[in-house]
Amino acid sequence: MTPVAGVLLAVIVIFGATGLATLTLLSARSAQPLVLALMAFLAMMGTFFLFGLAAGHIRLKERLGSSELLRSALDTADHGVLISSRDGRPLFANREFRELLGLDSDGSLRTLEEALAGEPFAAECLFRLMRAVERGEMRAEEFRFRDGDARARTTRWLRLSVRPLLSSSSAAEIQGLVTWQLTDITRERAREAEAVRDLETALANYESLSVGVLSVDPEGRISHLNQTLAKWLGIEFGAARDRALKIDDLVVGSAEALLRSSLHRSKGEPVRLHLDLVREDGVGIPVEALAAYVTEGASSGEISLIVLPATRATPAAQGAIEGGQNFARLFQSSPFGIATIAEDGRILNANAAFARMFPEPGQVEANNIQALVATTANHEAGATLEAALAEARAGRISLAPVEVSFGPESEFTRRLYVSPIAPGEGLSETVIIYSIDATEQKALEAKFAQSQKMEAVGKLAGGIAHDFNNVLTAIIGFSDLLLQTHRPTDAAYADMLKIKTEANRAARLVRQLLAFSRRQTLKPEVLDLGEVLTELSAMLNKLLGEKVDLKIITGRDLWFVKADKTQLEQVVMNLAVNARDAMPEGGKLAVRARNISERDSLKLRDQTVIPGEYVLIEVEDNGTGMTPEVMAKIFEPFFSTKDVGKGTGLGLSTVYGIVKQTGGYVFPTSMPGKGTTFRVYLPRHIPEAKTETQSIKEPKKEQSRDLTGTGRVLLVEDEDSVRSFAVRALKRQGYEVIEATNGAEALEIVESDQGKIDLLVSDVVMPEMDGPTMYRELRKTRPDLKVIFMSGYPDDRIKIDDAEEAHFAFLQKPFTLPQLAEKVKEEIAVGA
Repeated sequence: MTPVAGVLLAVIVIFGATGLATLTLLSARSAQPLVLALMAFLAMMGTFFLFGLAAGHIRLKERLGSSELLRSALDTADHGVLISSRDGRPLFANREFRELLGLDSDGSLRTLEEALAGEPFAAECLFRLMRAVERGEMRAEEFRFRDGDARARTTRWLRLSVRPLLSSSSAAEIQGLVTWQLTDITRERAREAEAVRDLETALANYESLSVGVLSVDPEGRISHLNQTLAKWLGIEFGAARDRALKIDDLVVGSAEALLRSSLHRSKGEPVRLHLDLVREDGVGIPVEALAAYVTEGASSGEISLIVLPATRATPAAQGAIEGGQNFARLFQSSPFGIATIAEDGRILNANAAFARMFPEPGQVEANNIQALVATTANHEAGATLEAALAEARAGRISLAPVEVSFGPESEFTRRLYVSPIAPGEGLSETVIIYSIDATEQKALEAKFAQSQKMEAVGKLAGGIAHDFNNVLTAIIGFSDLLLQTHRPTDAAYADMLKIKTEANRAARLVRQLLAFSRRQTLKPEVLDLGEVLTELSAMLNKLLGEKVDLKIITGRDLWFVKADKTQLEQVVMNLAVNARDAMPEGGKLAVRARNISERDSLKLRDQTVIPGEYVLIEVEDNGTGMTPEVMAKIFEPFFSTKDVGKGTGLGLSTVYGIVKQTGGYVFPTSMPGKGTTFRVYLPRHIPEAKTETQSIKEPKKEQSRDLTGTGRVLLVEDEDSVRSFAVRALKRQGYEVIEATNGAEALEIVESDQGKIDLLVSDVVMPEMDGPTMYRELRKTRPDLKVIFMSGYPDDRIKIDDAEEAHFAFLQKPFTLPQLAEKVKEEIAVGA
């Protein structure tokens, strides 16, 4: 209503109220004319009000409902909105929602299930959204939607999201509703597809660039190289990351140290370097490289290189350019360190090898040589170097090197040769230093001393083992004889059985000594380590217990190895048990196997590994770890970190002996508190025939058999106890036995026997004449005589001329009575 109409209406109301009050004071007769006049006036005012209202001069204010206001606002939104119940029954949908899904195309508001029934993927998305509704969660899905008939069908990408309807009202009908929001993302999807196509095009152009591109991460690993560079190097595209190649694997010299020291010298600015790349076949490629940090400065540590073939100039300038480039390449790729020193001791130039030989390559440019050595070596070495520098500045040449050692355990050794530089115009260098990394030589010297020590201990252990085997043969043999003459119910039977059990236990310890001394008998066969470890997993789980989480991981297409399966399993079990003991509260143990190429084996040259192809077994735990002092003794026999009586100290020495006798290598790495890793390298074996790769069948369980026999046996043994047991054992089985104490006596018996001896059973090591010598003499007159050699050493120590024609059997000491009887009966039966 306008302000004028409001005033007019107020006047009318006032006049009306005044008139009514006056009429109450007057009589009915006198009030009649006034009433008529008032009514006429009010009628006239009402008529004017109606005309003003019709003409629009008077307007009544309308009150718009909140629901209508919300509906109008939602209909103008640029995305679809639907309000439904939890079971999907639609209650309200704005115009955009109805147009996108056509929910009211037939005049009624359809459910989402009906609208999306023709789109399988969209129906799956709707199912996941409905599950989210049941859980009261928010969720969004994207799907393709096609509408229209078959002749004019359009396809769009839609994003549908759902959330519970949030309201301050506590009404149940409000709390049980959900809000759906629908957005057309067709253009967004089209832009993404276009961006992907542009990226693919850019990557294709990047990979096919005429220059090589290489990225090196902060650890020196190659994170990426483009297809062009991979082709130059002969590397399969994408294999650099899979093989975990480092920049030092592709560049002659210490490439990582060279890059970082050069960038440090240039204060992060790109630098140009002359390098020699190494192709997969070992051929060198001279190149120029532009190196720079990926981000500004060295904060990320990631380096990018653009690699170009070495530049070519005109013939006139070619010689000078090549001379400078060749010098730069030789200087940087030199295997020994080179540095030039100013008068005040500052390092003016240093190649990559020199930078690598010190703990902090960046310090080479920042410090002078005295400060650098002082921070890494002892005071005595620094003083010696200072004296050598003074001599060189005076022009005197000293041939004696300065040796400095540094590191927490002085484990790094550098040998420095100091020489003067002839003065020249414009030269600020006065001294040149050549640095050689002598760490490997020192380590080899220590390893050689250790190997000599181990060899001496091994010979001692082997000799002791031989004598022990003779003693144990007698103990076990006489125990068998006594057990045969007593019943299990006899009081002494249990004691005799205990004696034999302990003797067998001692025999196992002797076998471990022989394994350490590499004098045990091995039965090598072609093995697939993946199958061996898989078969061993059940036994390992029992040994380790529930507290240790065992994981066995084997690489694909593992190469074959040739080894004694039983002994190899013993190696893995010993390492696993040691790892278990290092994790008393439980932990994780990983046993891995993978192939090692010849190129990868070159990285192990400092550990005296012969280059070749190997199969690696890694046994890694996260236990207590070992100190360097313990690490230096772990392979020594009888050394143990366990309490007295809780270990023989032969576990790792056995591992060492078996691996060495198989032709492999074993190296431990450990850090206190972080665990230990043992790496066993076994040589690859290439089978000569398919039959060699066939798995060995499990031996059938032997049934009890008759061990008695007949025949005349000549027994030659210098140990009285062993000879006495063997004679009694064979006579008990029905044989006629003749005794001899050495080879010479045996030859006399055979000569006088005139061919009546059926079998010769002889020890190998005897005084005066050993077994093989005796056998060689016997072959001259009795080439058909059957022979069984007995020894505490393995059979490979038996050296006989014409070994291919010679036929003999072997019986390892200590042996039991049944084993002796079975071997004798088996040999007499041959050719009978």
